[in-house]
Amino acid sequence: MPKQFVSRRQFLFEAGGGLSGLALAYLLGQQGLLASPDVCGAGNLQTPFTPRKPHFAPRAKAVISLFMSGGVSHVDTFDPKPSLRKYAGQPLAGKGEIVVRQGHPGPLMPSPFEFRKYGGCGMEVSSIFPNVARHVDELAFIRSVVGRSNDHVMAHYELATGTVRMGAPCVGSWVTYGLGSENQNLPAFVVIYDAHGGPFGGPANWTAGYMPAVYQGTVFRSAGDPIADLKPPASVSDAEQRGRLDLLAKLNALDEEKNPANSELAARITSYELAYRMQSCAPEAVEIEGESEATKKLYGLDQSTTEPFGRQCLMARRLVERGVRFVQLYHGGLGIQNIDTWDAHENIADNHTRHAAEVDLPMSGLITDLKKRGLLDSTLVIWQSEFGRMPISQRGVGRDHNPGAMTIFMAGAGIKGGQAIGSSDEFGYKAEEQPVSVHDLHATILHLLGMDHTKLTYRYQGRQMRLTDVYGVPIPQIIA
Repeated sequence: MPKQFVSRRQFLFEAGGGLSGLALAYLLGQQGLLASPDVCGAGNLQTPFTPRKPHFAPRAKAVISLFMSGGVSHVDTFDPKPSLRKYAGQPLAGKGEIVVRQGHPGPLMPSPFEFRKYGGCGMEVSSIFPNVARHVDELAFIRSVVGRSNDHVMAHYELATGTVRMGAPCVGSWVTYGLGSENQNLPAFVVIYDAHGGPFGGPANWTAGYMPAVYQGTVFRSAGDPIADLKPPASVSDAEQRGRLDLLAKLNALDEEKNPANSELAARITSYELAYRMQSCAPEAVEIEGESEATKKLYGLDQSTTEPFGRQCLMARRLVERGVRFVQLYHGGLGIQNIDTWDAHENIADNHTRHAAEVDLPMSGLITDLKKRGLLDSTLVIWQSEFGRMPISQRGVGRDHNPGAMTIFMAGAGIKGGQAIGSSDEFGYKAEEQPVSVHDLHATILHLLGMDHTKLTYRYQGRQMRLTDVYGVPIPQIIA
């Protein structure tokens, strides 16, 4: 092996760094500030998810995101448009070039659903959401959200990461990077998706992107063991497993020394330890069978139609109750496209009636349960989809994609309910009053969690990166 020579300057620099590190460790120890090793998430255990202070006093500690995959039609749910009935059968005129995704554009088509006023605020809601409608005085509807793509995958990425390209960290990763978690025995960021499968775009929706891989979402199953192969074989004792993990940690540490920039390796080391602690905590966290019959009924677990999403919503409540920071639920999976998602090209009435029936009662139950347990004030609940749908028909009965206008609602976190923020035009084609970008939406979420979106940064390729890029203004009516 050839000899490696070190210059005097390099030797002094490296030796000095080591001596200064020893001195710092000694001083911190003398002042009682040196972190001590710990086990199983107790005491002073330092992990990437150790709780961190926000920039200012937060109004929410946790987020539950309810994502309806496929593109919910705003004009058939929470943004009533009487003009669609008045001008039914006429072309959409005076709006410039009408760009559709799949072709077959038709005339203006009224909603097949009736809208009724609910609550003290008199908010109008579609007949397919009778249970959610009972909560309108607690919901803030943003009727002027604008996306940048009419493609499912790209639109999913934008709502998740702020960009239409894959590879950027998602909002759940940014939140856990900024705040850590209140429970070191469970993942800080959990994803639970539809029994029919994952959403458009797959795991890139919960990726950590250019951040350390440890901040990516952890997928839980809504039935059975939350994570496959989490429990060790019965023949392996706890001491044996602990010994294996310790040996594995030493081997991984040697590799980490050789590859300090490999965040996947660091994430793997962290995940092994987290998995060890989760063996006793994760099963209990999602063990919903122990809930009362009244609670199960509240979420619709006694009905075959509502049971799958009801189980997801109940798991979300249990997770935030135990300190998980961000829970992402998906409804609509890539089983049979146009049937198992909200992608209503073929028949808006059939598609939205079926899927609303699956989620309406569970979402209502979630809001009721969070409020009853005193969790709603400290939890942000956000309902969203990747885009809205066209006011014109597709083949006479369906609706095509429309990123020009969509409706999102928020609840909890001290948000004033019973209000409609912004508006789309008379037909619901484009956002008109107070357009809200996805960057604005993300800035609002971070603000409610006590973070200034301009100060939450991660250095990558020589630039201080942000979830909101160089844009975004928190929605004033939400943060008021």
